[in-house]
Amino acid sequence: MIEKHIVLEDIDPVVFYGVGNSHLQMVKSLYPKLRIVARDNVLRVLGDEEEMARLEENVGKMLRHIVKYNTISEEDILDIIKGQQTKADAVKGVVCYSISGRPIKSRSENQQRLIDAFEKNDMVFAVGPAGTGKTYLSIALAVKALKEKTAKKIILSRPAVEAGEKLGFLPGDMKDKIDPYLQPLYDALEDMIPQARLQDMMEKHVIQIAPLAFMRGRTLSDAVVILDEAQNTTPQQIRMFLTRMGWNTKMIITGDMTQIDLPHHQLSGLKEALRILTGIDGIGVVELGQKDIVRHKLVTRIVNAYDDYDRTKDEGVIDNYQIVNR
Repeated sequence: MIEKHIVLEDIDPVVFYGVGNSHLQMVKSLYPKLRIVARDNVLRVLGDEEEMARLEENVGKMLRHIVKYNTISEEDILDIIKGQQTKADAVKGVVCYSISGRPIKSRSENQQRLIDAFEKNDMVFAVGPAGTGKTYLSIALAVKALKEKTAKKIILSRPAVEAGEKLGFLPGDMKDKIDPYLQPLYDALEDMIPQARLQDMMEKHVIQIAPLAFMRGRTLSDAVVILDEAQNTTPQQIRMFLTRMGWNTKMIITGDMTQIDLPHHQLSGLKEALRILTGIDGIGVVELGQKDIVRHKLVTRIVNAYDDYDRTKDEGVIDNYQIVNR
């Protein structure tokens, strides 16, 4: 009889053990020749050497399943131990999974184009109106790369520009001051990575979130780097950001040309970058539209109404003081 310790790394042990230790009890029943004792994130196993080797191999498969899907069921455990494909493994076209196990995948043709462009290019511009999934899908692609170990870290950034209102002097330390600008990025990450794991990754700088001003002087290597709300960068800022790119790095730059919050005299750096860089080998440009909006159905109607208003205003039918009911 031998003894071995199996460490449950990179996951929340509660997910592995199951509610009321139901998963652990199932594993114990499937390996009657072994004595399995769990404490925190360590399994202490005593028993037959060959049986222990099989257990260790299958526990490894279960851990990889949890890392990929954020969940595991008793049915999944049975399939893994039997050497069969799980139901989740059979689903195609999934980028990654939410913490509840919901598959995150493209929901429109242009969203799929964004996924394909990320696979084929080292730099991708994703431009479109609110609600088209630019930021969420970009972060899902970054999380996938991290889980598959094709990238060592995720770096997320946004320009610190208020959307039409002045926030003034915010209290707290530097993190407290920049958090309001970066909350949409936190929201997406919290939907894809369990809270405890996310906190650990941020403390270890595996996931870094920083305002654009903090990028100067850095070389970003072995990473997926996302610049969100790039329409609010100046030409100098976006040029500085794009030239931070290092080895084995992919960049995604997202923006909405209808939501530029810069002063009226200031040119958007995203507009200039698209003019200069479109057509360069290794750079992909994906334009999303109203048909790609995946938020509440009213968002599509609101975007369409504002597009109609802007078009009519440009034609001189509507001035700043009168709106014609149509």
